[in-house]
Amino acid sequence: MFTIVRDLIRYNIEFAVGFAILLLLIGAVILSFFSPYPAADIYVVAPDMPPDAEFWLGTTSRGQDNFWQLMIALRNTLAFGLGVAFLSRILSLVVGLTAGYAGGRVDRVLMAINDSVMVIPHFPILVLFYFVLKDDMNWLMLVLILSALGWSYDARLIRSIAMSLRTRPFTTQSVYSGMSMRKILVEEHLPYVMPIVFATTMNNMIWSIGMEITLSVLGFTDVDTPTMGQMIYWANSHSALISGIWWWVAAPVVAIIVLFIGLFLLSMSMNEYIDPRSRLNRMGS
Repeated sequence: MFTIVRDLIRYNIEFAVGFAILLLLIGAVILSFFSPYPAADIYVVAPDMPPDAEFWLGTTSRGQDNFWQLMIALRNTLAFGLGVAFLSRILSLVVGLTAGYAGGRVDRVLMAINDSVMVIPHFPILVLFYFVLKDDMNWLMLVLILSALGWSYDARLIRSIAMSLRTRPFTTQSVYSGMSMRKILVEEHLPYVMPIVFATTMNNMIWSIGMEITLSVLGFTDVDTPTMGQMIYWANSHSALISGIWWWVAAPVVAIIVLFIGLFLLSMSMNEYIDPRSRLNRMGS
């Protein structure tokens, strides 16, 4: 793993930039645990103060230090994206590997379920869940719902690789040696799909974080949990731009752009690394 990261940093500028952004975000997450103010408390500092030496990103109309709110929001947003990506990766791996290896009726049933989930319009379904659940539409519930909706595309991709691996000689040897289906999938096939899983994890995080931000800005989630979208929601609720409190909106928007650029660069560079021809061409140049 260290060798792969070293080669990517050395030969792929996109990965190097994305990795640097990732380290910066990890530093911000660690810093958030040292916030002098509880995340949910309001009017702990003077409101509407512009950025200065004391308040680096200014303060909000709710009397919160914008810098520390941003650090906490970034931590929660990343945790949200990782939670959705982790659960949906498990679903996509189980469905994709099982369907690709088993084939036949099992494959047809799993792909029928997969395709049904794939064509569901996600945003209207999420809005419907909000109006049905209301106060129960908390952070954890949204993670579970998005995880249940965000696995189908990647499961089909993993299935195509598993179908190829099923015909390889090492798979036949594993079957003749008495290995169970579970052991073949976990020990023999899983390592081949892990690079793709990593690349799709970045894409899934972009999608899930984008959905969370959209729902939060519209007020369709738990607005008491600090996230990037929640910061924009409260800024809009207090007419921050009209009132000239531009830093309240600018901070989360810039952080979101940097976060998405970092995740996109990591995903793009990993997709290139998976392709041997692209990887050799870049190393040769």
